[in-house]
Amino acid sequence: MIEKIITWSINNRFFVWLGIVMIAIGGFYSIKNMPVDAIPDLSENQVIVYTEYMGRNPKIMEDQITYPLVSNLQGIPKIKSIRAASMFGMSFIFVVFDDGVDEYWARTRVLERLNYAQRFLPQGVTPTLGPDGTGLGHVFWYTLDGDGYNLGELRALQDWYVKFALQNVDGVSEVASFGGFQKLYQVTIDPHKLIYYGVPLMDITRAVTANNRDVGGSLYEMNSTGYLIRGQGYITGLEDIRDISIGTYKSIPVVLSDVADVQMSADLRLGIVDENGEGEVVGGIVVMRFGENAKDVIERTKVKMQEVEKGLPAGVKFKAAYDRSDLILASIDTLTESLWQMIVIVSIVVIIFLFSIRSGLIAIACILLSVLIGFILMQFFGVTSNIMSLGGIALAIGDVVDPGIVMAENAYRSLTNRVLKPQTED
Repeated sequence: MIEKIITWSINNRFFVWLGIVMIAIGGFYSIKNMPVDAIPDLSENQVIVYTEYMGRNPKIMEDQITYPLVSNLQGIPKIKSIRAASMFGMSFIFVVFDDGVDEYWARTRVLERLNYAQRFLPQGVTPTLGPDGTGLGHVFWYTLDGDGYNLGELRALQDWYVKFALQNVDGVSEVASFGGFQKLYQVTIDPHKLIYYGVPLMDITRAVTANNRDVGGSLYEMNSTGYLIRGQGYITGLEDIRDISIGTYKSIPVVLSDVADVQMSADLRLGIVDENGEGEVVGGIVVMRFGENAKDVIERTKVKMQEVEKGLPAGVKFKAAYDRSDLILASIDTLTESLWQMIVIVSIVVIIFLFSIRSGLIAIACILLSVLIGFILMQFFGVTSNIMSLGGIALAIGDVVDPGIVMAENAYRSLTNRVLKPQTED
């Protein structure tokens, strides 16, 4: 069989060269378009369901949120397992699908079942899906460095400006904020004053909700001109909250400040983010979308950050805390260095022992074509270019070159014997 292949190749050199050119084109195309990452993504194919019910203890979360959702999510096709965790005010459900199931097909089926299961949840509780990323999707971390700005101001800048801008980057699934203080209007009600004025607690809740919205008043026409009527009612400060009317007492209006203290505060924090032991910081985590090229996503994020930085207040700038592209480039440089070292060493060894430059070129061609074929197969089977796959290629170069050296040496010896044999007979 091998003899027939060799004979056919010798007699059809055009097709052999055509195959080499096609391998080269396909290999370089695969290298250019292959997703590049630092480490292989071995995480499970899962969809995360997150439900928030603040103020409730884990027991209530388990009975009223987690159990109804898990019970109704069972029965979805191609599910491997369902895991759940209940904690203070939050419920997490991890729906693990079989390998090979399309990520967005799985999210659609989970969302369909959630629409049905929501009827069994308390009023006002809405489960949401987690980002369409994986456990290794945290490709870039950054912090906001600003002298003269407190943690609350930096967190507000992150939540209401930077986050929305970076989420528009192609390939980014989510930008998760961390650190700092989240702005909160705190209303501390005095129960004794509620009893004195005879105001129910639920009336205060409804009054605050009703007075924090804009309403429309249709169209008013005057002199053949139409005017849109709008009632502006959004809360803009503490005084707007204090002046909300909650009822009457002996024909005297009662406002919120009569029964409660209204102040600016920060939301409850369950932890802090510290950088290098130098104090708290505010920043964000860029989460890559499933199946994207990590290197390209990071590069697009950096370009967008340069545009966003122009609109930041004076003295505020970005500072990279974790950049996976450094590790990606280092792994690529390692493979490139190993490849050239192998080529040089093999060429020197073949030329020294065989005294033939053409035999060395054959070994070099075997190395290059084998590496290109490897990248073509990686692209075909959806294997990303990472430390493990590139390291495997680097280690396999030594094994790949052995057959080329053996075949070149055997051909060189056969040709030498064929040339020397007539001289011996004479």
